[in-house]
Amino acid sequence: MTTLAQTQPYLKRLFERIDLAPRPIGVETSRALEHWRASRRGVAPTFADVVADLRHGGFAFRAVPEARDYEIVIGAKAVAPLLGAVAEGARLSEAPNRRGAVRLRRLFDEALRAGEPALVEFTLVEKGRDRAGVELLAAPLALADGALGAVLGALNIQRYEAPAPAHEPPPATDEPIALFALGSSRALGERVARELAITLSPHEERRFEDEERKTRPLVGVRDKDVYVLASLEGETGDSGADKLLRLLFFIGALRDAGAARVTAVTPYLCYARKDRRTKPLDPVATRYVAQLLEAIGADRIVAIDAHNIAAFENAFRIEAVALDAQALFARYFAHRLGAEPAAIVSPDLGGEKRAELFRQRLETILAHPVAKGFMDKHRSMGEIAGEIFAGDVAGRAVVILDDLISSGGTMARAARACRANGATRIFLAATHGLFARDADSALREAPIEEIVVTDTVALSEAVAQRLRGRLVTLGVAPLLAEAIARLHSGGSIDELLDTGPKGAP
Repeated sequence: MTTLAQTQPYLKRLFERIDLAPRPIGVETSRALEHWRASRRGVAPTFADVVADLRHGGFAFRAVPEARDYEIVIGAKAVAPLLGAVAEGARLSEAPNRRGAVRLRRLFDEALRAGEPALVEFTLVEKGRDRAGVELLAAPLALADGALGAVLGALNIQRYEAPAPAHEPPPATDEPIALFALGSSRALGERVARELAITLSPHEERRFEDEERKTRPLVGVRDKDVYVLASLEGETGDSGADKLLRLLFFIGALRDAGAARVTAVTPYLCYARKDRRTKPLDPVATRYVAQLLEAIGADRIVAIDAHNIAAFENAFRIEAVALDAQALFARYFAHRLGAEPAAIVSPDLGGEKRAELFRQRLETILAHPVAKGFMDKHRSMGEIAGEIFAGDVAGRAVVILDDLISSGGTMARAARACRANGATRIFLAATHGLFARDADSALREAPIEEIVVTDTVALSEAVAQRLRGRLVTLGVAPLLAEAIARLHSGGSIDELLDTGPKGAP
């Protein structure tokens, strides 16, 4: 690796990092480097080895030594974000974007000088603002005579800017809102921003080759009321712990930048299931997460359907706002069930209170009695036991309600018990659709008509495809937007919990 401290001044002015033993992070740069290494013959692969297979998005340039220039041979479209509109056969000196051309020429010179691939990182700046992070690879190629005289390249661009809002932003207030959304919560953040009629604030998230991360705001937050949306579920490539650490560091950066108040909006809060000691020397993870958020400077936390609301509220010394998605589920199932006899079932005794509150709410909306039931469940060392079922479900459509679906085993087990006791139709309802450990396999054979979840957690395309036809997703953006608006203005959250967002049941 070459550090900037050891490079020539002209490279320092152009790049933030240069690496001559590259480990790319982006898809395109990783693929190009693998292709270069697989085609390598001696010092470098030949130009002909790689040019025929650049359909993956890379590009190739041939050196023009007499003009100290480079000519594009293939991949003009792939390199256009740096050079502007160029055609194959054009030279770097003819590119509309002069700074982009200088960056490529300097990097190509370095790769041919070293005889090894070179990877650089830099930030694209437009009109004085950081717009994107760029990872750019250049790998030397040999010509027919064996001399190094061409370059294979690829780039990955991570845009920082959020799209424009669907509505005009509200007039400026004495304490304007800034809303950020981290990682896979970006799509939900955009929906919340549209509900608030504001622009989602841009930020940078950069992953280094050793999996460390850098996250920072790209707009000023001094004296602002800042909300950071980050659902903390585990997913491929990012555990809940990874996301929690990034959230903590981002809140720290906001505090250092002078934010007046910072609210962590965690629709799904990780480590909330371990909220008490069930065995000697057990950790109480909910309290430890609370201490971390308090220590880094969060003023408030908002979560939807925390695993244990009492434990959630008691763990924090800062304000802890516990929202629930019951209004969304009540509105959906009131329409879905109509006058049909119905029952609400808790899949374990721990969720019986949640199920009972929902049963009462649905009964009020439907204006006819709704029965109830519950399953017995014991969990030890990851194994589930308990077969006792109690409740009046015979001849009824049943909604099995829980805060989350993880492995799917608990819900599938409850569904089979309801069918065995005479339920006519069975629906699953859970706020957080984690669908971990092949949950779709556990649910596939269960007698379930629909699985209703919210979008607190970003579902993977693979899970959505496998559950197609039975999966229904309800949006929580209006609920979160209404909560943020009320918190910002000093409105009543208790009233929101009673009525739901914007007059929901």
